[in-house]
Amino acid sequence: MSVQFADKTWQELEEAIRQGALVLLPVGTIEEHGPHLPVSTDWVIARRVAEAVAEALRDEIPVLVMPAYWAGYSAREMARWPGTIRVQPETVIAVLFDICSSLIDMGFRKLVVIDCHGHHSGILNVVARKVADAHGVYMPVTSPARMSAEAFQRVRRSAQGGAIHAGEWETSLMLHFGEPVDMSKATAEDIMRYHSEFVAGDNFCGQSLVFWSTWGLQRSKTGVYGDPTVASAQTGKVIMEAIVERYCRFLREFCAQADESK
Repeated sequence: MSVQFADKTWQELEEAIRQGALVLLPVGTIEEHGPHLPVSTDWVIARRVAEAVAEALRDEIPVLVMPAYWAGYSAREMARWPGTIRVQPETVIAVLFDICSSLIDMGFRKLVVIDCHGHHSGILNVVARKVADAHGVYMPVTSPARMSAEAFQRVRRSAQGGAIHAGEWETSLMLHFGEPVDMSKATAEDIMRYHSEFVAGDNFCGQSLVFWSTWGLQRSKTGVYGDPTVASAQTGKVIMEAIVERYCRFLREFCAQADESK
């Protein structure tokens, strides 16, 4: 039986509400990802992660996967390359708030966001705050990149600055998924070279002490920040296994806590 929310009839959704089902909301965007990756990369990763996690949990926890959100915010700098759809942050907040509110109004109370686009982190935190204030539903915002950080650090081949945008991490996942990737066009020309005490210069090399947009630190020539040339499907497999394992652990904890606090 499908875990896809959109495949259900209203009667099946009514039963899922009665069961206290968990709803996963994958959030990506459509934007350029260099010359080697499709513009769907963030959206694909969001969808694939949500589906894999739901399949891993379905025998333990009633779970549904919402259609992956694709129209997000990207910095204007990224519009230098075709393929970037830019929606203003205020619009993204309003749309996602309304989607979450619709689910809550139906009767769903366990909502979890899967954030697969770096420019959305602050935006999605605002959505979670607004949902909590409006409905009393406290919705976690989660990140596959953070869930897999320790595992990726153990197997990565790129240097610091190699896994920010369209770099080793994303390219490895897309290779693992069997999505269209043209490694003949992968280049390390735009590996991030700026690192400091305050800016880690890599999503996986520690937490930056300040927010300072990568797109203003070093001008990309190719639409990439990182080194996708060393990516591999095997690395992607390690990343994905870590993502699913850690998500399952967290979601068991989240659902147990949600049930206790009823």
